[in-house]
Amino acid sequence: MRKTVWLLVITVLVTWPAFAQGPDVTLTRIDCGTDAQPRDVARFSDVFAHRNLKLQFTFSCYLIKHGNEYMVWDTGFMPGSNPNAPKTSLVDYLAQLKVTTDQIKYVGISHYHGDHTGQLPALPMATLLIGQGDWDAVNAPKPAQGVNAAAFAHWTTGGSNYEALSLDKDVFGDGSVIILRTPGHTPGHSSLLVRLKETGPVLLSGDIVHFRENYETNGVPTVNTDRAQTLASLDRFKKIAEALKATVVIQHDMRDIGKLPAFPASAK
Repeated sequence: MRKTVWLLVITVLVTWPAFAQGPDVTLTRIDCGTDAQPRDVARFSDVFAHRNLKLQFTFSCYLIKHGNEYMVWDTGFMPGSNPNAPKTSLVDYLAQLKVTTDQIKYVGISHYHGDHTGQLPALPMATLLIGQGDWDAVNAPKPAQGVNAAAFAHWTTGGSNYEALSLDKDVFGDGSVIILRTPGHTPGHSSLLVRLKETGPVLLSGDIVHFRENYETNGVPTVNTDRAQTLASLDRFKKIAEALKATVVIQHDMRDIGKLPAFPASAK
């Protein structure tokens, strides 16, 4: 009897990881805008660390495939909205991947700024995932400067479901895609952790930082809503990256584009 019990225990321990792995997950970067010309980035450090530095920003969207379910992370600029906007829409890029907007189960937004929310209205069937602080700001009677409240109108008027997050969110319930609470740039700012079987963990920054020099010096932009929260969030983000040996993708830094395969290929 005892031998039978031990064999059962060993069998469970050996076979458990196969059940825990879950569906295959892929991550695809989509071009959602690029600066028309390099910009002065001095305002991205409140201790004057980046004087005389100019960089050309990129604006990225990401498609996460989890088995047969899809999530979009950030939506960039609307085509034609400004000189930095993309020429091809997010919807058209999804079509090239044979994905329709009604297949998008979730749309996660790192924060409420227009360069991350411009094409949000194109995904009306998706459940919106947004930090509680940003959701409150979007719903304020007089949204503050920089809050792209108009992009959220479909959700604020009850047109589709939303979740306002006050904690981390395990999106699919298996630890493969986790929205990380990283406030400071905005009150409800979030970053994203995606665990991939071949590539390993990938951290998408949102705007916790904007470029490599900013990351290396713990830079706090002058426009951030809370300096102490920014530094605490960045400290957490870096410790997660170190603990998981994650690939950090700074979403606005063009030098980080090559860390993921070029569209239409996906990181696996």
